[in-house]
Amino acid sequence: MARDEVEGWIGRTREDQDMASAAALSMLAATLSDLPGALPAPPEAGAPLPPLWHWALFHPAAPMDGLGPDGHTKRGGFLPPIDYARRMWAGGALTFHAPLRVGDTVTRRSTIAGIREVENDRGGMVFVTVEHALHGPAGLAVEERQDIVYMPMPDRFTPPKKTPAPAAPEAELTLPMPETRLFRFSAATFNAHRIHYDLPYTQEVEKYPGLVVHGPMQALCLMALAVAQGGRAPDRFRFRGVHPLFAGAPMRALAWAEDDGPGLALCAAAAEGHMTMRATAEWGE
Repeated sequence: MARDEVEGWIGRTREDQDMASAAALSMLAATLSDLPGALPAPPEAGAPLPPLWHWALFHPAAPMDGLGPDGHTKRGGFLPPIDYARRMWAGGALTFHAPLRVGDTVTRRSTIAGIREVENDRGGMVFVTVEHALHGPAGLAVEERQDIVYMPMPDRFTPPKKTPAPAAPEAELTLPMPETRLFRFSAATFNAHRIHYDLPYTQEVEKYPGLVVHGPMQALCLMALAVAQGGRAPDRFRFRGVHPLFAGAPMRALAWAEDDGPGLALCAAAAEGHMTMRATAEWGE
């Protein structure tokens, strides 16, 4: 995209409405049934959603001819038509104001807040920042910043630098990551990105060695550990993917006190011992 086209996309908004239905949440609950604090399937009407479970709502219901070759919705609708073929949810930050509940009607207002181009030795990247405000019957419930990154399709797998996970965390949980969980999470969130279920495409086109565990699923696991450690949902949560996590081996979620702050530091870790996602949870003002 030319620079004037990029700047013209910033500030675009859209508003969507969905219901936090027991049917939609049951799919996520069944997928994460062995995660601490998960809702039962089906959940009771009026039960509060665990933090981040609003990701089971607002499915991108594009028709079949509205999908690109990677399974994502074609570019140029709400999101800008970035030229790079590879797209990922890189991370985000959330502030929680009030719980959403099973059965609530939820309104989400989304805004393209920023588009940033970065040059690197792999051909460059474009970061698109989307800000969401979710309102339930009680008013503002969640403010969310979603960071999406676009990159050229690689000709081989070149992994990022590996950062070792802490050897002695204060808390830990382990969650198996079989291919069936990835498939069910894709279904529960209506995410058709093929790297999560189509191994030939994943290896031959996007050049990953195996099926990729969803970033949001890793974040949900880290949030569950944060809630267990903090005794309640945090008021703020930030997360960032740092290395692909592949299906097959269990994922470890680790937590420890921040060295220079009041929050809780967290990471997801692969079986080989390196971090795949970093996160921070904070409580209070």
